[in-house]
Amino acid sequence: MAKKLFKNYSFTFDKNERKVLTTFCKQALKQMYGNPELAKQAAIFDSILKKLESENEEVKLTKNEKYVLTASLKENVKFLKDKTENGSFFTKWFYKSVLRQYESLVSNHFED
Repeated sequence: MAKKLFKNYSFTFDKNERKVLTTFCKQALKQMYGNPELAKQAAIFDSILKKLESENEEVKLTKNEKYVLTASLKENVKFLKDKTENGSFFTKWFYKSVLRQYESLVSNHFED
């Protein structure tokens, strides 16, 4: 079968997913702030954040924005899985719901 020529990078997130992604982007921007090596990624996350905070129901990302967001979310899921597997009872309990939210986001919208 032939490859698709154009891909759709438009997403419709519910209220909870939008809030999780907004919080994720804000946290990423805080961590990248002031580091000139990460200026390009910071600009991408800033653009994603503006699109998420807009009133549009459909969020249209560029190919680069989708790639960076997908890679960051997958890395975050991997980190949270490690924390829940190797942490104490309180750590497991605390990260369990967050991990579920991120896994749901990745599987519903960002799996290729």
